[in-house]
Amino acid sequence: MSTRAVAAFAFLCASAVPCEYALRAQPATVVGPEVLKYVRVNSPRVVLEHVTVIDGTGAAPSPDRNISIDGGQIAAISAGADVAARDGTTILDLRGYSVMPGIVGMHNHLWYLARPNLASDNSYDGPGVSLEMSFSAPRLYLANGVTTMRTAGSIAPYTDLRLRTAIERGIVPGPDLDVTGPYLNGPGNSNLQFPALKGPGDARETVAFWANRGVTSFKAYAQITLEELRAAIEEAHAHGLKVTGHLCSVTYDDAIEAGIDNLEHGFSANTALDNGKKADTCTDSGGDDTLERMVPSSPAADRLIAALVRHHVAVTSTLPGRAASLMDKPLRREVLDAMSPSARDAYWYARNRPVDESAQAKTRRLLRREMDLERAFVAAGGLLLAGPDPVGLNGLLPGFGDQREIELLVEAGFTPVQAIRIATMNGATFLGRNHQIGSVAVGKQADLVVMKGDPSARIADIEHVEIVFKNGLGYDTKKLLESVKGRYGEY
Repeated sequence: MSTRAVAAFAFLCASAVPCEYALRAQPATVVGPEVLKYVRVNSPRVVLEHVTVIDGTGAAPSPDRNISIDGGQIAAISAGADVAARDGTTILDLRGYSVMPGIVGMHNHLWYLARPNLASDNSYDGPGVSLEMSFSAPRLYLANGVTTMRTAGSIAPYTDLRLRTAIERGIVPGPDLDVTGPYLNGPGNSNLQFPALKGPGDARETVAFWANRGVTSFKAYAQITLEELRAAIEEAHAHGLKVTGHLCSVTYDDAIEAGIDNLEHGFSANTALDNGKKADTCTDSGGDDTLERMVPSSPAADRLIAALVRHHVAVTSTLPGRAASLMDKPLRREVLDAMSPSARDAYWYARNRPVDESAQAKTRRLLRREMDLERAFVAAGGLLLAGPDPVGLNGLLPGFGDQREIELLVEAGFTPVQAIRIATMNGATFLGRNHQIGSVAVGKQADLVVMKGDPSARIADIEHVEIVFKNGLGYDTKKLLESVKGRYGEY
């Protein structure tokens, strides 16, 4: 444990905060039976023979390499060779397979949005209910290659904090968690589980309270006021923590000036050019008007991108959310299998509803505009992150959605290796963990995704995950998926 962590632990425990929230466990080297039954490779030394390495830096893939893992770390990367068996070493012949870093999901959730009495015409009795998926979601993420994730807004932060500890201690399977505190929002949201701040002082107190209980990031939401956002950012920064935002009432320009670290949903939640925009008020468009008018290479787009880059504000791409509403791509059998009956019904209701051609055309146009702005942002030197925002709507599920995000980044015009870097190394860099995770390099934690095929040549192969190594332990994707069949949307 670092000196800073020890000092923080001592301070928090002395302040009568339960030490369960103060002490972060180190990565587990011993795991319990509930984890071991999903493990395919469990030995201190592992050699992955004859793999194509996609290292997460954006470099060209390296074919026919051996990766040696020792004590949870990448010990060596060498020319492909048949290694002689020796005691205590697991050797996997992986000809025809690729290895990339574990995905670092930066807009992921541990909750499912249930819509009471949902009918086939897509009507339901509000308000919606956010159901914590502390059993199924972590397994879905890990099974599909997500080894580290930010919760990007917590409905049940105490549960998420304890889940993080349980994962780190090897009690349950799941990715490493950056736990975001409860949503920092003003009044007006119909979701009764989103708190409503009562002013800047409340914002400061909320951030301090949760920072002292172990959350490691914060998320501002659509109805927050600018002064509340300023206060939250100042308090979070005082604790050495970062703030991201799914904004609406506050424009991107004002959030940048206030010192925000990250903006969610790419360029889709900026309301600066929305019709009827008023200070501290969300618009009916929610950013669509601005996105329509924010033409790449226009003065408005260039000014905004330059400000983001100059102030080191990262942007999180969440392309699957808008793309999923188009229903262009049939869901994989594994996605449907993971859904609870009610979640599956909700998906089929959405898929079978009458198509509004005008609305579809607008969605396609805005999706393309978002893609083009994200490419312009990266070309200007911006740090683009990735995450699907999976809460079950339109069949968008944890883990599967992270893979879809990478595919959509390629559709946006990034090369496959660039898209993989955005979903791995860039997230690690933002979290300040790029010296530990985010790329396939000697000395780094062995967080690796093994998949059949080569996603650097055919990005759809990103879906063919078979083994996910986290801290050197190799999890069996099929076993993890089998354990949650019919459960996502239930628990």
